[in-house]
Amino acid sequence: MAGSFYDQIAANRRNSFLLALSVVGLLAVLGFAIGYALTGDASGAIGAVVLAIVVGTLASLGSYFAGDRLVLTVSGAKEVDPTSAPQLMNVVQELAIAAAIPMPKVYLINDTAPNAFATGRDPQHASIAVTSGLLEKLDREELQGVIGHELSHVRNFDIRFSLIVGVLVGSIALISDFFLRWTFWTGGGRRSRDSDRGGNALQLVAFAIAIFLAILAPIAARLVQLAVSRQREYLADASSVDLTRNPEGLERALAKIATDQEVLEVANRATQHLYFTNPIRKFEERSSNLWSTHPPILDRINRLRQLQGEGPVDSAETQALAGLD
Repeated sequence: MAGSFYDQIAANRRNSFLLALSVVGLLAVLGFAIGYALTGDASGAIGAVVLAIVVGTLASLGSYFAGDRLVLTVSGAKEVDPTSAPQLMNVVQELAIAAAIPMPKVYLINDTAPNAFATGRDPQHASIAVTSGLLEKLDREELQGVIGHELSHVRNFDIRFSLIVGVLVGSIALISDFFLRWTFWTGGGRRSRDSDRGGNALQLVAFAIAIFLAILAPIAARLVQLAVSRQREYLADASSVDLTRNPEGLERALAKIATDQEVLEVANRATQHLYFTNPIRKFEERSSNLWSTHPPILDRINRLRQLQGEGPVDSAETQALAGLD
């Protein structure tokens, strides 16, 4: 089993970095096309790309340093201690030791829907929040699986990694929006004047490509960002097994939480990516399958069963779990 989950960890990390590199490549191609279209000079792309990244980074810094407090406040999370939540604190402490990270702050959300999330910019500034429903409906082994998953997000620096990808995606959106607005208000500006004089054929081609990319690149980048989020969930599952040495506990937790019909009222589309499983149910109006931040529950469970040398879930279980996020 050890080799198997280490293989999964390596594969998920590799997939995450390849996806992130694809966003970098998309940003470079978009910046080059727009820079050349506007200036007729390849060096013009550099300034546009650098400016967009700087603006995107500045816009993300507030979220990076204060986002955890905002999420905890919006979620109605209250900090607990060994007296008020002894089992929860004990599980978090033992798994934090196993993960070789500092003990995070632990919060409780008074909601009967079972779920949890981790937040914070690094292991030294991390917090874990769980719902009261999670404590009531899961046994200790299942709770260990969930906490191991969330601590793995902390240990793997997933929030920092997601922030970097978010800055790149935001930069693509900024460049695209600027170029499309400039094109709309100026009618192409210099491109039109060059066209009247016979123009630069290569620049005209670059302009057409830039418009095409400016429309599609933000959508493609967002889809890649979601794919990165899903890969980090797979990575956290495998890392949780590394910590607990018990894939069955995590598997049972996934099945219980996925089939629970309680709605987590405090969750929204801005925070749903943080949770252990997607807190927005498919039957809710706010649900959107296209922009899913989590891989399918059935896929996550089957990967865990593979770690135990077992086959995929049988047809009856598949019917119960099919289509769940």
